[in-house]
Amino acid sequence: MSARPPVAATNDDIAALDEDGELPPSPPPTPRPRSSSAALVLATLAVGFTLWAAQELVLPILLAMFFALIGNPIIRGFQRLYVPRFLGALIVLLGGLFAAGALGNQLIEPAGEWIRQVPREMKQVAPKLRDLYKPMLDANKAAQNIARAAGGESTSRPVQVIRTEANEPFKILTATPRRVASVLAVVLLTFFFMVYGQQLQRNAIALLPTRQQKKLTVEILTSIEGAISRYVLTITVINTCLGLALSGALYWLGVPMQEALLWGTMAAILNFAPYVGPLIGIIIMLLMGFVAFDDLWPSLLPAGIYLALHTLEGQIITPIILGHSMRLSPLVLILALMVFGWLWGIVGLLLAVPLLVCVKLVLARVEGLTGWARLLE
Repeated sequence: MSARPPVAATNDDIAALDEDGELPPSPPPTPRPRSSSAALVLATLAVGFTLWAAQELVLPILLAMFFALIGNPIIRGFQRLYVPRFLGALIVLLGGLFAAGALGNQLIEPAGEWIRQVPREMKQVAPKLRDLYKPMLDANKAAQNIARAAGGESTSRPVQVIRTEANEPFKILTATPRRVASVLAVVLLTFFFMVYGQQLQRNAIALLPTRQQKKLTVEILTSIEGAISRYVLTITVINTCLGLALSGALYWLGVPMQEALLWGTMAAILNFAPYVGPLIGIIIMLLMGFVAFDDLWPSLLPAGIYLALHTLEGQIITPIILGHSMRLSPLVLILALMVFGWLWGIVGLLLAVPLLVCVKLVLARVEGLTGWARLLE
């Protein structure tokens, strides 16, 4: 079989040769054009509006992914004991539902009693509150009268028009099935994320083009899962201890056990939202103290104990246990709480810190974005 004759070089190839008889290196690839600042702002606004408008769809998915992320280490522990993943996920889900139901069963009676007593008890609290803010109220009225007199306005009180919603019971009736459906969606999605989420994750990683990108993505997902699971477990234990300490202190002050457990559970849940949750808790403890005690100074004791416990937890215990890796800037944390609280309400306040931790872990792993991760600290 005859050899194929060599192809003659064209004039363009000969002209492209340098002095050493070799082809010059290929030109560097053209850099991708960067988006303008206006386009980035518009994209951010569009994403924010989409997250707000689609919250009934987005929130169940985020909550289910969050709960599945917490349960995955426990399921892997069951798998080491040769328990199938399906059965392990079912055990974790049923265990969580049973714990929530048992706690709710203990708290529903004192919570219902407080809801029934609030209108009547607030009439008794009003004189105590009036004694506290009466000097400020008198000074405010005097300043308003002086300003009106200086402006030539009448000091008579303007008429206020109060509108009532006639269809409020209808709104409650239509909103209840929607909320039940959302809870069921979270439960079902959590179960399916626990069972099939790992397979979906492997299939998604297989779509990446290069081995380096696959390895980096696996490292990021593994670090996020481990860090979030450790963070949530640690915070849950700390908040549970805080709630138990507050319940014990209230029981020592003479509050009944079930009622003290109710306020301790409330404090533990509110503590998942830093700064905002404890502030709400202090206000509720003030109202509870005014209702439960007759004298002024004993009425301030529940709020004072709660403030002392929260200061001890937030300034000493939590920073020592979590360390530097989970440290977040208080300013960035407040901004995140405002944004997610505005987008998704109470659920957004509870998800703000875990989502911010996820963002920090991703930025710390991606080359060129580590500076942004340090910005969040």
